Amino acid sequence: MKTIIPYLLSLLIFSSATSQIIEVEQFNTGASFDQPVDLQNAGDDRLFVVEKAGIIKILNSDGSINGSPFLDINSIVINPQGTNDERGLLGLAFHPDYDTNGFFYVNYINNSGNTQVSRFSVDPGDPDIALPGSELQIISYIQPFQNHNGGSLAFGPDGFLYIASGDGGSGGDPGNRAQNTTLLLGKLLRIDVDNPGGGNNYGIPTDNPFFGHPTNAEEIWAYGLRNPWKFSFDRTADNLWIGDVGQGDVEEINKQPVTAAGLNYGWRCYEGSQPFNTAGCPPVGDLTFPEAEYSSSSGSGNCSVTGGYVYRGSMWPGLQGLYFAADVCSGKLFTVDGDGNLVDRGGFGGTWVSFGENIDKELFVVDIFGDVYRIIDEDIAGASDFEFETFKLTPNPATDLVSLTFDNGSFQSVRVMNLTGSIILSEENIETQQYDLDVSQLRSGLYLVSVETESGAQLINKLVVR
Repeated sequence: MKTIIPYLLSLLIFSSATSQIIEVEQFNTGASFDQPVDLQNAGDDRLFVVEKAGIIKILNSDGSINGSPFLDINSIVINPQGTNDERGLLGLAFHPDYDTNGFFYVNYINNSGNTQVSRFSVDPGDPDIALPGSELQIISYIQPFQNHNGGSLAFGPDGFLYIASGDGGSGGDPGNRAQNTTLLLGKLLRIDVDNPGGGNNYGIPTDNPFFGHPTNAEEIWAYGLRNPWKFSFDRTADNLWIGDVGQGDVEEINKQPVTAAGLNYGWRCYEGSQPFNTAGCPPVGDLTFPEAEYSSSSGSGNCSVTGGYVYRGSMWPGLQGLYFAADVCSGKLFTVDGDGNLVDRGGFGGTWVSFGENIDKELFVVDIFGDVYRIIDEDIAGASDFEFETFKLTPNPATDLVSLTFDNGSFQSVRVMNLTGSIILSEENIETQQYDLDVSQLRSGLYLVSVETESGAQLINKLVVR
């Protein structure tokens, strides 16, 4: 047993890593959402879907949507005029201590057309309802035009709140705001919401690059961004990823260590790695260029990158470590590996405006026309057997009971292992040709089922638990 399992496990991992046929599978059942633009989890099985009109709804683990919204702030959010209007309720982030303090943060365009980041609180008597009157305004800034609002929020591994800010809109950054470090536009901001100071409802981390500077905006963490619509942290590798929407020719994906402060990503001097307007720009050596990029020029079918996440779930081992992004117009999904190689995974028909993770780090992608989809590795999801399989698992994938059937004798023992070879479940002295295995307590993911037959043979098969 000790010599067989590692060998079989290595075959499984190799097979999974070389397949990587990406598919999407609709997750919500019944009703759809109204212009969803963000998806987050609060550390449990629920998913929180942000609708642009100012409503957050709960999507349950069975695909159903709660009848009552989690939060409705439609009255204080500007009314977006159709799917092409970039304004509205744009981002959501739960405080790292949400379980104890009930705080969450939203990024929206208010009725004056400006950005407002605010804190709200959950109802202490009902975890599915927030208190709409609990708003504490954290930070705001003027938007000179209607587009390029950014809007993404996330708490970093350091516990600080990061805020993506677009360059203020129009085209070509006419005010050169992204390069102007006295302004908050065209930046990634970093603030301390737990330790306010200076008359604000937030503080400035002392290791921010412009901390204590008399003229530069102390909130800035990085600058030179055009419209960083979505960003995320890969806590496994300690990297920050940003999808920055291009002007009309290049869509860029940036990756840097989470500790890299004060980086200048180059806009409006460069669009991706291509010169755009280099008048009065810093030396090229002072700029940080994309980890990966793709064309959005005329005829490409692409138009706007949606940044995603590095896959860190357990269900699809072949996707481990791949960063996912998408294009709004072409419906394509892209992956970027650890060496910066971008792979076009093909078009999937969606108007992808956001990604999200559940508590198990499984990935979802959001279509602004109303539906949420799971990302799956189709080769693993659709396959049930190894070439050396001699017993059956039905159903597979499974959610509760799995029937093990062996036509050539009887089982003596059954063991379920995770992908590291650790035994999760074990049943001995069975002596039967068919055995029902209860996997309802297992988390979603990929497992190995090992059996010993009456003849002493060791057989193994893979099982997907949903």
